[in-house]
Amino acid sequence: MTREEQLARMSELIARLNRASEAYYNGQAELMSDHEWDALFDELHRLEDATGEILPDSPTQKVSEDNLQGQKEQHEFAALSLAKTKLPQDLVKWAEDRPVWISWKLDGLTLVVTYDGGKLRKVVTRGNGHTGTNITRLAASIQGIPQQIPDKGHMVIRGEAVISYDDFNRFLAESGEDYANPRNLASGSLTLKDAGEVKQRHIRWIPFTLVYCDRDIPSWGDRMAFLEENGMETVEHELIRRPDLTAVESVIARWSDRVTGGHKTDGKDINPYPVDGLVVVYDDTRFAATGSVTGHHATRAGLAFKWQDEAAMTTLDHIEWSCAASSISPVAVFAPVELEGTTVKRASLCNISECERLGIGDKGSVIEVIKANKIIPKVIKVRQKAGVLSPPVTCPVCGAPTTVVTSETGIQTLHCDNAVCPAKQLRKYRRFVSKDGLDIDGISGQTLQRFINLGWIREYADILRLPEHAREIAVLEGFGEKSAANIRRSVEKARHTDALRLLYALCIPLCGQDVCKRLLGAYPVKELTEKARTAKKDTELAHIEGIGKEKSASFIRWFKDDANYEAYLHVTQLLDMSEADTAPKGEKCAGLTFVITGDVEHFKNRSELKRYIESQGGKVAGQVSGSTSYLINNDVTSTSGKNQKAQALGIAVISENDFIARFGEAPQAPKQQELSLF
Repeated sequence: MTREEQLARMSELIARLNRASEAYYNGQAELMSDHEWDALFDELHRLEDATGEILPDSPTQKVSEDNLQGQKEQHEFAALSLAKTKLPQDLVKWAEDRPVWISWKLDGLTLVVTYDGGKLRKVVTRGNGHTGTNITRLAASIQGIPQQIPDKGHMVIRGEAVISYDDFNRFLAESGEDYANPRNLASGSLTLKDAGEVKQRHIRWIPFTLVYCDRDIPSWGDRMAFLEENGMETVEHELIRRPDLTAVESVIARWSDRVTGGHKTDGKDINPYPVDGLVVVYDDTRFAATGSVTGHHATRAGLAFKWQDEAAMTTLDHIEWSCAASSISPVAVFAPVELEGTTVKRASLCNISECERLGIGDKGSVIEVIKANKIIPKVIKVRQKAGVLSPPVTCPVCGAPTTVVTSETGIQTLHCDNAVCPAKQLRKYRRFVSKDGLDIDGISGQTLQRFINLGWIREYADILRLPEHAREIAVLEGFGEKSAANIRRSVEKARHTDALRLLYALCIPLCGQDVCKRLLGAYPVKELTEKARTAKKDTELAHIEGIGKEKSASFIRWFKDDANYEAYLHVTQLLDMSEADTAPKGEKCAGLTFVITGDVEHFKNRSELKRYIESQGGKVAGQVSGSTSYLINNDVTSTSGKNQKAQALGIAVISENDFIARFGEAPQAPKQQELSLF
């Protein structure tokens, strides 16, 4: 390769790496896997060494940057990146026989948190390592950032804002939104203006280093203990006193075994958060500070260990096109291979652009696959192409025509042209099975999506017919007889419901729980639906208190639509449905208005607590106002906006325990009986 060719390749690599980094750190769709990014980064580094030249904007010379909008703030201490390796021998050499600590390299968004006089002063994103975005307004919505701490000095801490796999999957199931992974959701959430919405994402800030404090604490381990004394839950860490190769390899193997992508395994202590490696730091912080700063990292500040992805060659069997709410995604299905102790036979290809970049062909192509970060199956290379990839011209779910759409960033994705395609109704189906809907436990959004792709769900009633597919569910990858039995049990239980749950589950526009309750308080369900079908004006239900013209029109128009009404009839034929009991069952909360914020501990969720209050004659509002009687918040000392407003108005802030003591008992969940599978 001539020098001109080397420089041209360097320019190409810089452009690709910077585009991928921008997407990675700003909640956008991933443009390449970590494996590919590392390989291209290393290639760029080699070319820079060979040519002796570094081009402008080279990622080898800067910290990857988040570009969150907002007030910019210069860091008191530069937040630099760590050098990385995939070889345990490099860790041993770097340690220089000194005691070191190993911890998770959490995969989220770095936040720098500053305290003065025992009070939180500011929260700033890492940004480019020198200047970040001030997001202090969201601090109360992020778990793990205390508003006050015992130490009264000046303190600067770096930590990672992450979302656990459980909370990530729960968010996808409840929201219907589409995020690739927890890191994308975490970074995307910090762009939101509504602090209350951010809180619902369950972002947790986990400190991984104490950058500065007024005290002289020369041990990294003691510094982490100091943070814990100040009420912070630090990153998990373990001391290696004698870091020889045997000790280092043993610790790496033990920690690596706990990386499961959030999938629970019997008897294994798993890591609940996304990680992309491990971090090793010196216990002696004074020695660590003596290192030089080279490129974009300090040589002794720490060393990142990234797993060597185990790769395997296999043969492509076919491309499966998986329909989701937003797009139709290609999935490679190939001859099974063993990777990281598991059998892998499927890997998402994300979109058409990714297929074109890899050069994906058809059946018989020889491909190389890995489990990126020991978790996510990825196709990284086509070794031998056979045939040509042909995206479907019709939707695999509904048969409507498909269209290739190119985004502003040039990413091509496949979409179904049918606005009422069952795959696009995923948000409605999620509400149908939700706790406040028919409460069908064990059917997540991902499960619904899979059953839609299998052709088992075309309308609401098909969800109640899922027991007919029990034998097929039992043999699906990732399910088994126990999962099939649980689904059958949940569906059978859900058949016994009331009209309030059903109307809410149907996802009628503008008709939440309160609207459905008011409608059913005025008319029995059969009379109500008949009125809607035969109404001569859209406003015929507007006379009901709290309904009005818009909600009346929305409800009537929904039932006048023949397709909607037919779907309603199909569901009711499969239900043992009682009338909604909208009358209060007691008077413990009569005349009182409550606002609920934060997580609950004794009730299943906030909706159940709301139902209890209403059953006792009380009301539940969304915002604190002069008419609020109590604000229920388990964090009664929080400085959140609702707590501050309640205090300003003289409204009592009570915990869930206080509420139960004053107004009744939390309900006990009945034990479920086991049902046979078939």
